[in-house]
Amino acid sequence: MISLHAVSKSYQRQFDALAPLSLEIPAGELLVVLGSSGSGKSTLLKLINRLLEPDSGHIDYIGKPLREHDPVQLRRNIGYVFQGIGLLPHLTIADNVATVPRLRGDDPRRCHELAQQLLTSVNLDPSIYAQRLPAELSGGQQQRVGVARALATGADLLLMDEPFGALDAITRDELQEVLLDLHQRLHKTIVFVTHDILEAVRLADRIVVLHQGQLQQIGTAAQLLNAPATRFVQQLFSKPLQALDRLRLKS
Repeated sequence: MISLHAVSKSYQRQFDALAPLSLEIPAGELLVVLGSSGSGKSTLLKLINRLLEPDSGHIDYIGKPLREHDPVQLRRNIGYVFQGIGLLPHLTIADNVATVPRLRGDDPRRCHELAQQLLTSVNLDPSIYAQRLPAELSGGQQQRVGVARALATGADLLLMDEPFGALDAITRDELQEVLLDLHQRLHKTIVFVTHDILEAVRLADRIVVLHQGQLQQIGTAAQLLNAPATRFVQQLFSKPLQALDRLRLKS
């Protein structure tokens, strides 16, 4: 579905936000991009939906160069979920979910039905939540609405930029379960950015590890854990295991 060919991006001519990266993301994959702050994770997502343009290389999307897609139409057809959520405070939850279909001019009755279906899909009962305002929901509930809104685009591609990063552990666990269930049922292609190793291992079909704009390794969680390609990957995955070992010794 997405092909990156030696794509790079730099800021202020001195800092490589993303060194040349080549990557194939097949349809239906849940790809997790893992790395610390400043590693190039969010830059990668912004290049995919044309919020940024690459300095070199090119990206193909569904068999067509990304630069040939109209950027406004492209973004309306790609679901984007981010940590800030960005719900419109003056609109009801149902209207927030149906934002893109309404902008497209879809039939109002269809928009209403779609919002009801998608709220149900993220475990928010529409009879309870559809007519509420965002301020009346918890952070975790708002993030569920953000996921539903991204699905409402009808897109086969979802970009998710640390969407659960600000949530407590229990809520985060619940939303990870929701995402895995949706992925299994809907077969969307998902590019999910996180700095949380356990989240990456739990969700990913494959993991891309970035560090200071450089690609470190691509593979399954088992491949990265058992055969790290760089010292950074080795240290990244060994630290959680060491922490667990210390806990076992204390018990």
